[in-house]
Amino acid sequence: MTKTIEETGEYLGMWVTKDGHVRQELLHEGRYDEARGNRRSAYRVTGNHIAYKDDTGFDADGEFSGGVLYHGGMVFYKENN
Repeated sequence: MTKTIEETGEYLGMWVTKDGHVRQELLHEGRYDEARGNRRSAYRVTGNHIAYKDDTGFDADGEFSGGVLYHGGMVFYKENN
């Protein structure tokens, strides 16, 4: 049986737009940091779907597909350190 990315935790880590302008780090316990601000926000992954909600009440969603995160009209690639 194939594990989902939610089970393997492959979505954790730094995701960046191709131009490097927007950086988003997905953290354990459903938290994330985004480089455009210093406010910590929450996310939840269900299957290949991600739902975001920040502390100001903003919410959004996205999808993981083929190792790429599609969110808010942007395309994120996982950064490997």
